[in-house]
Amino acid sequence: MNRLPLSCIALVSPLSLVCAHGEGVVTARVVLLGEVAVRIDGRSVDLGPAKQRCVLAALAVDAPRLVPADRLVARVWGADAPRRGRKTLYSYLSRLRRALSGTDGVAVVGRSGGYALVVDRLDQVIDLHRFRELCVRAREHGDDVEAARLLTEALALWRGSALTGVNGAWVDAERDRLEQERLAARNDLSDARLRLGHGARLVVELAARAAEHPWDERVAGQYMLALHQNGRTADALAHYRRLRERLVAELGTDPGAALRELHRQVLAADPALSPATTDPGGPRAVPLQLPSAPALFTGRVPELAELDRALATSDDPAGHGDGGAGTTAVISAIGGTGGVGKTWLALTWANRNLHRFPDGQLFVDLRGFSPGDPKQATEVLADFLSALGVERDRQPADPDARAALYRTHTTGKRLLVLLDNAASVEQVVPLLPGGGSCTVLITSRHRLPALLARHGARPVRVGLLTDAEARALLDTALGAARGADVERAVAELIAWCGGFPLALGLIAARVRSHPDLLHDVVAELREHGLHALDSDDPEASLPAVLSWSLRHLTERQREVFALLGVAPGPDTDPHAAASLTGSSTPDTRAVLRALTDASLITPVPGGRYAMHDLVRAYAGATAHATLPAAVRRAALDRVVDFYLHTAHTADRLLDPHRETIRLAPPAPGVRPRQLPDVPAALAWLDTHHPHLLAAQHTAIAHRRHETVWHLAWVLTTFQRHRGHRHDELAVWRAAADAELPDLAARTLVHRLLGDAHAALGQHEVAVAHLHEALALAERHGNHAQQAHTHHTLSWVWEQRGDDRQALEHARRALTLYRALDQPVGEAVALNAVGWYAARLGDHDSGRADCRAGLALYRRHHDLAGEAAALDSLGYIEHHTGHHRQAVHHYREALALRRALGNTNQAADTLDNLGHPHAALGERARAREVWREALVSYREQGRNADAERVRRQLRDLDGLDDTTT
Repeated sequence: MNRLPLSCIALVSPLSLVCAHGEGVVTARVVLLGEVAVRIDGRSVDLGPAKQRCVLAALAVDAPRLVPADRLVARVWGADAPRRGRKTLYSYLSRLRRALSGTDGVAVVGRSGGYALVVDRLDQVIDLHRFRELCVRAREHGDDVEAARLLTEALALWRGSALTGVNGAWVDAERDRLEQERLAARNDLSDARLRLGHGARLVVELAARAAEHPWDERVAGQYMLALHQNGRTADALAHYRRLRERLVAELGTDPGAALRELHRQVLAADPALSPATTDPGGPRAVPLQLPSAPALFTGRVPELAELDRALATSDDPAGHGDGGAGTTAVISAIGGTGGVGKTWLALTWANRNLHRFPDGQLFVDLRGFSPGDPKQATEVLADFLSALGVERDRQPADPDARAALYRTHTTGKRLLVLLDNAASVEQVVPLLPGGGSCTVLITSRHRLPALLARHGARPVRVGLLTDAEARALLDTALGAARGADVERAVAELIAWCGGFPLALGLIAARVRSHPDLLHDVVAELREHGLHALDSDDPEASLPAVLSWSLRHLTERQREVFALLGVAPGPDTDPHAAASLTGSSTPDTRAVLRALTDASLITPVPGGRYAMHDLVRAYAGATAHATLPAAVRRAALDRVVDFYLHTAHTADRLLDPHRETIRLAPPAPGVRPRQLPDVPAALAWLDTHHPHLLAAQHTAIAHRRHETVWHLAWVLTTFQRHRGHRHDELAVWRAAADAELPDLAARTLVHRLLGDAHAALGQHEVAVAHLHEALALAERHGNHAQQAHTHHTLSWVWEQRGDDRQALEHARRALTLYRALDQPVGEAVALNAVGWYAARLGDHDSGRADCRAGLALYRRHHDLAGEAAALDSLGYIEHHTGHHRQAVHHYREALALRRALGNTNQAADTLDNLGHPHAALGERARAREVWREALVSYREQGRNADAERVRRQLRDLDGLDDTTT
């Protein structure tokens, strides 16, 4: 028995399939009316229950694209998906495969993560795709007669409402979406027939459509035009009056600009509304104003694709894109920082798509961000109308009338209008063409939000070039043949420019004509930075191009922009920026939004704002050139105080039992963050660690010596939790270099600097600093610092392998803490004494001291100390053969350290935990925790610890091999 090839699936109700069978055509049908059936030559194919038929429809709508399994479940069952929905779905798919197995040309295919309905010749197989293909061809065709024929054929595929008889949230939404596509096609057909002068034949049809869609201004305009062409101008004006009264009464608004313009034309009996004069048959004025594509353009694949999608959406009758159907023009507002390549992108895309615009291209540089005054819309309209064949002496002087005439001459045409370098929405709106067939590209450094909101513009943000794109641009300038020294220079240029197109373009232009100057350019950039890209020609000067972005800012916005250039850290948030500027947080947010709209700063995840390094360098130069030194100093003092006081709050949350330091009050205008709990403190510190390091550098530069060591202090707990040991050493080295007349502060700095050296294995240097701290503490009778220093020395001697020396220092610390009546300090020392005793083999004494320390920790709610004591007890129980108890202690310690965000010591506890698991024969669990420890050690850069754990895993795997 021969298989019947299945060649067309229709997704209107009923869904028809046309199957090619030999040399004839066999009509088949899939009906989604309660029971779905596929019939071929009158023979039904059993497609199973209703949900199974819905699966077929859900695949056919998106054919041949992959539909993820989760999306199929959601389409078939919606929010009420059964617990075993996926399993049922697989069963339905399997049955559908069997049902369709006797046909060629259509199949349900499983792919990674989902399924697809694969068919031959998509536009000939599924009539929904056939419908859409016909609509696209109609819109691209320049002949209204042919467009009307194509749209008529497309609409003939419909036989009632789509997907009739199938229920569910997805089906309802899909049916509504398809109905919108159908309505758009009907409207397009009416437009084509009206341009052909068929208004009299359309009056009845459009009257019914206007009654069905009373708020649709496009339908209202078509009905008015049909009445006018039928000699019923009074009725057309009456219909407009009734619609306007209803809009004002119920929505409080007037009709849109397009309908108001049509009303004016009807009132004036504008000859342009007469089909006899719309195409006189003479030669048309076809403007060809588009500049050529830039030769050095490279990359930008996602942005070009986004522009393609915008144009494709405009051709989609359902208006599925952001702008929707019925917008006055297809607008893509291309935005980004000055020099980021907006114009290059627009020109490249436009030149690649010239075939889509048979009626020509209009181009203007609006000079919104250039030397001199921006161009006015009225003068641009005069140029555009002249290019469209309207002589200047026949153009109205009134700006509104000139704009209306421009819309008249662009309605119905497939024109590209490229408005480059726009400064404001007001400059752009009069230049938007009439009708819905033109495409408008607008480039601007401003985001132009009103254009997006009121005119359905589709924003395309232009960012930095990738390293690969930057290299391709320089390769074009330099050529392919070059040595290793040139490669190194190119790599340095790419890194220095950071993907900034204008900087790369200026460099490429210099070396293109003089390749031998490449190394000179690199040396100049190293020495002079941003100023190396300055020039007497403003168009070829990066600082000049960036300066034009400031023209439309207020004085306050320019000041904030300049201050952001000198602020510490890689980026900022509204809270830090408020302290930097001395403003309220709401006012600061408004300024940051304005700078974002001007493309001078960029929003990044977490509510933060960043600058490109070159823009930041320009902002910093602007700050030094325009702001008095006192203003800059006050701003930096405020932001440093913001970081210091907020970090102090976070540190107190992380370790409330730590000794306190007294900070000076923050400067006026500073608003430190109030963090509610430990997770919030950790999250803030994770985000702001780079800013705190930078703030310390700022404090050093301003000789704020106390602030330097205070910042080191508030960072230490967090840096130890996260394993930032090199950063910890750096901040305490800076503190040691500060001028600290206070002896207690100097003692503390030496102690914590010694601790930081010891954590990196630099034991001799560590001991020297600790002995200096101990000598200062003893000389001035500071018993608390003596206790702290002895405790640190005990840990250092442990690192050096001398547990006896370590025990001696721990006992001295214990005596001092008890004399000072510091119970948490006593707990610290008890745990240390017990730990070292156990390491020396006295497990019973060690267990007693660690338990005593644990009790004190718990009495005073010191969770970090409790975790340390539990870790010690885990070690003791493991080494005395009580492995199950050891696992219990380690698990408790691990939970506490994770809750505190102490990833550094949590990795150590994971390492420790693996040993009792292995001793109990629980090798799978030992392997699990050691692998987790290995990952943590590698993430923290603790290579020696990672290598040790790797050997433990290797030995464990070897033991498993021996056992098996």
